[in-house]
Amino acid sequence: MKCPFCASLDTKVIDSRLNQTGDITRRRRGCTHCGGRYTTYERVEEVMPNVIKKDGRREPFVREKILGGIQKACQKRPVTTPEVETIVAKIERRIQAIGMKEIPSRAIGQMVMAEMHKLDKVAYVRFSSVYREFKDLDEFVAELQEVPKEEEDQTNLMFPFALQPEDPSNEVPPSRT
Repeated sequence: MKCPFCASLDTKVIDSRLNQTGDITRRRRGCTHCGGRYTTYERVEEVMPNVIKKDGRREPFVREKILGGIQKACQKRPVTTPEVETIVAKIERRIQAIGMKEIPSRAIGQMVMAEMHKLDKVAYVRFSSVYREFKDLDEFVAELQEVPKEEEDQTNLMFPFALQPEDPSNEVPPSRT
């Protein structure tokens, strides 16, 4: 492994650990030439199918595209990085289990949407709004109506002010700052 600090090829492994799912090895390495320390991640290179895009182009499967899309949808949401990584790994395993040499991008998108729906409803709507390319507000509203309604208590916790009738006696006094 080439040292990122001095480009020496004389490095050694100091520590190795598996991640929680056991599919990635984290290695702490040290350079014997300059003494620099750095971390590398090692995973098995798996042969993934080509992705057939909407316009008929074929591209290699790129894990980072799915990861990036999910991360964008989950910004400022209570979703952890390990949860996102788990979803991406699950989708990769499912694609490999299909065993095809090519897979339509819409099939991958459907897998992502199914996982996002289970994970976080707001992130699901964000992802679906980009994935489905809504043309107008009516299409977006129709999608929102398909999202199962949560218990009333959960909704009140998230939007307590929006669900109350407009009654001057219910006004919240201004905060003192």
